[in-house]
Amino acid sequence: MELNAANERLKHRYVAYLRGARQLGEHSIDQIVASLNRFEDYTRRKGFSEFRIEQATNFKKHLATLNTKIGNRRLSKATITSTLYAMRDFIIWLSEQKGFRNRLVRTHADYFKPSRRDEAIARASRPMLVPTVEQIRAMVAAMPATSPVERRNRALVAIIAVTGARDNATASLLLKHLDLDDRQLFQDARDVRTKFGKTFPTWFFPVGDDFATIVAEWKRELEIEHGFGPTDPLFPQTEVAFGAGGEVLPPRLKKECWANADPIRKVFKQACAAAGHPDFKPHSFRHTLAQLGSHVCTTPAEYKAWSQNLGHDGALITLTSYGTLPGYTQRELIAGIGKRASAA
Repeated sequence: MELNAANERLKHRYVAYLRGARQLGEHSIDQIVASLNRFEDYTRRKGFSEFRIEQATNFKKHLATLNTKIGNRRLSKATITSTLYAMRDFIIWLSEQKGFRNRLVRTHADYFKPSRRDEAIARASRPMLVPTVEQIRAMVAAMPATSPVERRNRALVAIIAVTGARDNATASLLLKHLDLDDRQLFQDARDVRTKFGKTFPTWFFPVGDDFATIVAEWKRELEIEHGFGPTDPLFPQTEVAFGAGGEVLPPRLKKECWANADPIRKVFKQACAAAGHPDFKPHSFRHTLAQLGSHVCTTPAEYKAWSQNLGHDGALITLTSYGTLPGYTQRELIAGIGKRASAA
């Protein structure tokens, strides 16, 4: 189907609004645009000026029949819900634009709201695979370390284990952010892609000196053997080089940070497979540290410091967002309560 020029102009203005007024990131904007395109596909590119309530109602039914591009499965409730809310927000914005104020009213957008049941399913939290510290240690031990690229990969897993840094922040770290003498990682939002642009220090969590040693050795290797300076990346990109005859040379380290966290997620996937572990995500290490804090911290002040070390403003965020007990711990505690109740 040919693009609708009027719709494209409106979407262009809406994207400018999302980027400038709402200050959304490009990834979020891409997802919203994909939702608008999905609605246009359904209406066969009819103009947004022709919007009718029935379109919203029927679009909800239509989404439930769509399959994903991969796996040929039905769209998840989470995808459907995010698509509908993207359309709802767009119609609210559209109702306030010149030329649409007499055609649309704000309440028209409510017809895109998903059912309460679907929204509950979409927002429900599922158990995350969370490794123990010993599983992380086994994962790091299984990683090869014969080449600079392999040692880089091992060090980035180690630094996430010892600091809980998010993968996108880790991908943008510079050597100057790591203070080995103070055992501190300073996540400076001027350089580091931290969540919400927050700047905060993280001192190494007490999970073992072996992780800290790997990180320290990697930084020294970059400085001494590869000539990296304070403003060079702590985890540089891999540069593929070719010889005079077109042969592929051993990969080298490029003095540029990764543009996103995709390479780190790939490293984690490979490391987990090598150790025979489930596919632990980088973010799961933050859950590991949060759960460890609930066991080792003995005072409110200690737990507050532990929470701040993860970059949280309040300990309640750590407790509610990361403090969910793993299933085996929940089972043991419930069993223990039952035994006490039976003995009483």
